[in-house]
Amino acid sequence: MNLNLKDSTYEVIVIGAGQAGLGISYFLKKNELNHVVFEKGRIGESWLSQRWDSFALNTPNHLSVLPGDNYTGSDPEAFLSSKEFAGVLEKYALRFQLPVSENSKVVALEQNIDPLQFNVSVSENGNVKDYFSRQVVIASGSMNGKKIPSFSDKISTDIYQLHTSEYKNSAQLPKGSVLVVGSAQSGCQIAEDLLDEGRKVFLSTSMVPRAPRRYRGKDMVEWFSITKFFDLPTEEVTDPQILAMKQPQISGLGKLGHTVSLQYLAKRGATILGKLEKAEKTTIYLQPNAALHVKFADDYSMKIKGMVDSYIQQNEISAPQPEKDDADLPDPTGSCASSISSLDLIENDIHSIIWTTGFGADFSWIKVPVLDNDGNPKHKNGISEIEGLYFIGFPWLRKRKSGIILGIKEDAEFIANEIMKKHSD
Repeated sequence: MNLNLKDSTYEVIVIGAGQAGLGISYFLKKNELNHVVFEKGRIGESWLSQRWDSFALNTPNHLSVLPGDNYTGSDPEAFLSSKEFAGVLEKYALRFQLPVSENSKVVALEQNIDPLQFNVSVSENGNVKDYFSRQVVIASGSMNGKKIPSFSDKISTDIYQLHTSEYKNSAQLPKGSVLVVGSAQSGCQIAEDLLDEGRKVFLSTSMVPRAPRRYRGKDMVEWFSITKFFDLPTEEVTDPQILAMKQPQISGLGKLGHTVSLQYLAKRGATILGKLEKAEKTTIYLQPNAALHVKFADDYSMKIKGMVDSYIQQNEISAPQPEKDDADLPDPTGSCASSISSLDLIENDIHSIIWTTGFGADFSWIKVPVLDNDGNPKHKNGISEIEGLYFIGFPWLRKRKSGIILGIKEDAEFIANEIMKKHSD
């Protein structure tokens, strides 16, 4: 979607045209606020360029909807691929005639002497143009930079290394076994993708929760919504470990998705290793804690199922008994895990490493004092300390669900209301 931007001044400028940026744009358009959404690539760019070929969303279709939308398809319990969801976003922008300017990379956000005026510099076809607004919403997300341990530089150049965002399929890798580092959603799903292609996989794990895909007749994400598990306000969280906890291991592949566990991957042939601590040439060094990671994930699954059982009982809900789910069976002794502390890559025919170690964000283009010492946005419920500057689409922005598609509607409406208050001043 290429807009012919005749104006240079807007009431609101939105940066990023993923689900968060489009969600806030929907409410701004509904309130008839003159605004524009700048997107450095295509609408839903990260879904198109940072996902592997077999990727599927982890939220069922009927819950993966944006503001003003309802799911009307024939597969409410199924899961869209990343490209399908990017298509949904594009059609959403067209249907509601949202003012998105694609291939418009924001290179600087500054505040003018007038505290009510922001200057947004945008690179379009190699030319930089300045735009102005009273208010700005940063919806660029926190997953636009690769996070890879510094010791990766010490690994032999004979070993092919790439990040989650660069992996597409096993055909791009050298022949032989693959070391996947990281056992959150991406790590487990990529490990399974490689196993499906007949690759031998070594999986370096960490402390990550897991949950069954379905439980007592519903998808677990739906139970999370029904029980208000997702509605925990960020302000009420006193344990910082909760805020840092990764999303549970799970997969949307298959008609109704399926459960993923470390023991399930081990049964499929993966070698479950502890956390990668350091590396030197062709040798990696591991903490012997894989069994602890298995137990942590098992305990979390039990806790979540207990929460659902209690909710069903307390609310006298008619629900079927738990389904048989071999992948959800606990491994109390961690028998699926290896306790080795070092591994020679060449001896084990490992010629590739995929770093599923997460993403970071580059906010160096933000030239106003709104970042902390670690370069992360400072805000309260998405409202920054700089008047007229907001954030949306970040994990735990306002609630537990803020970082997923399901949480966009509430957050976008909340931020839009704050924008309208200032607009009325």
